[in-house]
Amino acid sequence: MRVLVVDDERGLARALQRGLTAEGFAVDLAHDGERGLEMATDHEYDAIVLDIMLPRRNGYDVVTELRARAITTPVLMLSAKDGEYDVADGLDVGADDYLTKPFSFVVLVARLRALLRRPARVTAPVLEVRDLVLDPAARTLTRAGEPVALTARELALLEYLMRHTDRVVGKVELRDHVWDGTGEDVNVVEVYVGYLRRKLGRDAVATVRGAGYRVAG
Repeated sequence: MRVLVVDDERGLARALQRGLTAEGFAVDLAHDGERGLEMATDHEYDAIVLDIMLPRRNGYDVVTELRARAITTPVLMLSAKDGEYDVADGLDVGADDYLTKPFSFVVLVARLRALLRRPARVTAPVLEVRDLVLDPAARTLTRAGEPVALTARELALLEYLMRHTDRVVGKVELRDHVWDGTGEDVNVVEVYVGYLRRKLGRDAVATVRGAGYRVAG
């Protein structure tokens, strides 16, 4: 199994390389986010161990870009950031697991092996509306063949609208399904529709006054 470790703490990265090699892994190292993204794109890895606070490009950006490029390699994030929102942010952008520093090497190896045991992701049907093509499994979107980088929440909102092109979807319904009833104000939907329009064009999501939104087929 080939693993990429991306961490700017060179001593820690080398220690992980030695330890994982002893466990039977082949290990490559990168010490900044830009180089890690380049290696993860150019080579095929079975898993990636990724720090968050990296030079040149942080771990959140690296995961977001990997998923935008339809690279689904399992990612285990490492970070000294141990707040519940830090963990949620890491998973929300596309990481598969999150481990806080300092950590047990035994636990890291166990989590890596658990990631590698997971069955291949089931491919959900690709959604196509006009020139928009959304792949829910890979969490990627293209418009007119060009990739568009969206956050996890933006993708979830667009996916829900694309699954319901036959009708207008109200703000409350969108809030309850996309934000999972987390108590967000309903106006958060309007804010995120604005984000989608900035990235996709104002014609991507239509407003039906007094009723809600739709992506017309």
